[in-house]
Amino acid sequence: MLALTFSSAVLVLGKLILFPVSTRPEFTPFVFPDKVPVPQWQLSESRPLPKPTADIPELLSQRYYRYTQNSQQLDIDMHYLALEYTHLDIQKWTKIPSAATIRHHKGIGFYGLGIDQQRAYLSSCINPRGGSTFTYEQFNRNRYIYDLHPQYLLSWLIGQNSLLDRRCLWVNLSLSLNDSTPDTAYRVLENAWFAWYKWWQARFPSF
Repeated sequence: MLALTFSSAVLVLGKLILFPVSTRPEFTPFVFPDKVPVPQWQLSESRPLPKPTADIPELLSQRYYRYTQNSQQLDIDMHYLALEYTHLDIQKWTKIPSAATIRHHKGIGFYGLGIDQQRAYLSSCINPRGGSTFTYEQFNRNRYIYDLHPQYLLSWLIGQNSLLDRRCLWVNLSLSLNDSTPDTAYRVLENAWFAWYKWWQARFPSF
């Protein structure tokens, strides 16, 4: 194990010295599907989100989905991000106030919950490897835990992939509170989120 670790470190150091990375990696274009199933919810609307007027280099693609269940409406927007040369600015991608409630669910990961203008929100980042994350620190920790493995070093050394896969599927789910309490709305959002995460985690976009 020590020999393997030492050899990997030497290869990484050699590549950084001889072939430093100076350009942004190219990503395979990704188009969000028109339909994504959510148990007990019916899809009522699906459309691409409008392209931002300002240049946002980390944003690769995005889409909006609306689901209905009886009189409730569940809104979900997805943002496919490449955070190679930028900080994950949480407030840019979520409407949850800075004082969010952060929860962890076994087999899923971390996510944030919050209320804004009579709507309940759940936000999280689906990672290419490892569980979901909400903060930048959690996202970085995932990269170092799950990406720095010998099986991924070879593809990096031959120039196929980045050493750290800093892509993220940022998800926002929201419900109108109406006559519901925040705790009730959170339970509805969490049930939808757990199913949404499992569907997307198995279908994370390829490079």
